[in-house]
Amino acid sequence: MSSSRHSKTVTRATPALDVGVLADNLYRNRFFAFSYKVPFGWVDRTEQMRQEAGGSQSSVVLLSVFERPPEATGDTVNSSVLVAAEALSTYPGLKDASQYFAPLTEVTTSKGFKVVNAPYDVAIRGKALVRADFSKEIGKLTMRQSTLALIDKGYVVSFTFIAGSEDDVEELIGHLGFSGTPKPAQR
Repeated sequence: MSSSRHSKTVTRATPALDVGVLADNLYRNRFFAFSYKVPFGWVDRTEQMRQEAGGSQSSVVLLSVFERPPEATGDTVNSSVLVAAEALSTYPGLKDASQYFAPLTEVTTSKGFKVVNAPYDVAIRGKALVRADFSKEIGKLTMRQSTLALIDKGYVVSFTFIAGSEDDVEELIGHLGFSGTPKPAQR
């Protein structure tokens, strides 16, 4: 009997990951209690990105959307949003979301990005997250990247926003919402 109680505890500690649903330009993830309003006309590449990742259970793409198809060339930065969940076991010793930015910064800077703002605490609609900002020069364009992260239910959840300006990044972040957070008073 003791072993069955132990199994139930383990199951609760590491619940099965729900990848969420995208419908009518609204992505909802009940497991992590957040939503993202995808801008009208954007291209969903979530399933393709999951397949390219190889179906790993330790790292899962929850949402991957682009302003235009990634293979389509353009004279502006192709804005995008990538949300992923990675098992905490992937990062031994990780205790808080700010620690996630050491490996993230290493990967990001290896791709030519520069740190604009080191990790700092932010609140998005009452939800505490950690954020870091990066930029990369691409010819005459500057690509801006902001990543927000939190730890929840045994996972690091990262929200990465890429756009051509700081204002555009902020606008993309503005589409992120969390369930159970305070809503503005109705008048």
